[in-house]
Amino acid sequence: VQLQASGGGLVQAGGSLRLSCAASGRSFGRDAMGWFRQAPGKEREFVADISWNGGRTYYADSVKGRFTISRDNAKNTVFLQMNSLVPEDTAVYYCAAVKLGLNRYDYWGQGTQVTVSS
Repeated sequence: VQLQASGGGLVQAGGSLRLSCAASGRSFGRDAMGWFRQAPGKEREFVADISWNGGRTYYADSVKGRFTISRDNAKNTVFLQMNSLVPEDTAVYYCAAVKLGLNRYDYWGQGTQVTVSS
């Protein structure tokens, strides 16, 4: 089972990026999926998650109104649209699948770097 995150890069403040996380090896169409991030010198933090059918989403306060999580179960992929980026969003972003509990997931991707310049 693999979660392959992509779409990260360098962007100026105010810009946008769209992250993708493609799963392979099994279907996650019946599982919650989420995004987390870890900035240098900081602990990993929750960003957003989405229920198996996309009917429920939840966001960290720091990204609410700027980020949108979505999924395409036919493609076994979850997305994170990030708008109005600020330097504080700079981090490695990780996708996760199969929620076990609060901020606990069974499967994790390898991460994609997002850098926002001021």
